[in-house]
Amino acid sequence: MDLERTALDGVIILTPARHGDARGFFSESWNRTRMAEAGLDIDFVQDNHSLSATAGTVRGLHFQAPPHAQAKLVRCGRGALFDVAVDVRVGSPTYGHHVGVELSFENGRQLLVPAGFLHGFMTLSDDTEIVYKCTDFYNADADGAVRWDSCGIDWPMDVTPVLSAKDEVAPTLADFDSPFVI
Repeated sequence: MDLERTALDGVIILTPARHGDARGFFSESWNRTRMAEAGLDIDFVQDNHSLSATAGTVRGLHFQAPPHAQAKLVRCGRGALFDVAVDVRVGSPTYGHHVGVELSFENGRQLLVPAGFLHGFMTLSDDTEIVYKCTDFYNADADGAVRWDSCGIDWPMDVTPVLSAKDEVAPTLADFDSPFVI
């Protein structure tokens, strides 16, 4: 597994090795022992899988507030997406900064998004599947969002995005009172 640290502390791009032959490939997307050896001692408790039917769909920017904050390990099961993590830890020198990376079925990359970061993505192709692990269970009372276009992200498609009702009315980053403190 290749680990690439980003400019944001704790946000890591992981690229698992793929072992292929004429039948296809095999890839180990997560191995607790190997990750602990690399300094990533993370306990995932829930896996999620979503499908976005239309290219240009934006989901996010989402978070789970403490005490139900979640770290996520995100990968693309089919298609392609632009995945983003935004630092919203009050007191962080990188508050409001973001990292974006293309995740696709073809490149096999994954993004580790720590607790204290907003998470969102834009699909780059129709019928894109997103698969991700979480370190805490979903809790509706802890669920929140920040407006997708308020963080200075250069989204890769110049389209009117497909949004959920929740994401359409989310507050901007400037109006967001972050529950995450360093």
